[in-house]
Amino acid sequence: MAVESSSGLHRTLAILRILGSDEAAARGGLGVVEIARRVGREKTQVSRALKALDQVGLVARDPDTLGYRLGWQVFVIAANAGHPRLLAEAPPVLRRLVNVLKERAHLTVLTSDGVLTVLSESPQRAIQATGWVGRMPPLHSTSSGRALLFDHSDDEVRALLADATFPATGPRTCRDVEDFLARLHRAREQGYALVQEELEAGLVAAAAPVRDFRGRVMAALNVSAPTYRLEQELDRAGRVVCSAARQLSLAMAGR
Repeated sequence: MAVESSSGLHRTLAILRILGSDEAAARGGLGVVEIARRVGREKTQVSRALKALDQVGLVARDPDTLGYRLGWQVFVIAANAGHPRLLAEAPPVLRRLVNVLKERAHLTVLTSDGVLTVLSESPQRAIQATGWVGRMPPLHSTSSGRALLFDHSDDEVRALLADATFPATGPRTCRDVEDFLARLHRAREQGYALVQEELEAGLVAAAAPVRDFRGRVMAALNVSAPTYRLEQELDRAGRVVCSAARQLSLAMAGR
């Protein structure tokens, strides 16, 4: 009985992996015969497994082509698993960032209230940027806030910042939402966001977006440091952070 159950589980997982392939997605799904051939099982066995998966929403059958594709429930499960995995995968990436740049590194996410720092890693330096875990700095004056908005349209950004007052907290703070959008566009073009004395005088930072298995921005990595120490190397820091964010994105995609 245990062997039969194990065999059924392996068959089910093989079906889900096949339907999750790039080819299956490009074709809009696969038929029972094709799936059975790839799994190496009898058509009747695969058909029964697909019907069971369809009942719980893990696969969906196209009524026109009769082909099967992954169901929405798969994406719900993956999305719910994303945040615990992010918190598990991020610490070694943050430590590598600190080892390379010798500055404090952070992991931030976008919440309904703004930018939230959830993890932080510090170098062994007497003078360093403030720790931000649990704090929520302004969205429009931080590098991580900019990176988290890479996928937002201009209209979405305007709606998000409709009530923002844009106080001059630093000598180069954004003046208004249109100024912010111009800086966001430049950041998108280079793949990472650089902020120089926007949040406060004497502080610079670099950030890049982290993407989930669907390619959507789910978090941001950033480093911050005193201007006198990092300003001349800020563009290099941006490239290093961008590379680290890509590594973490690959981990989130299971690659």
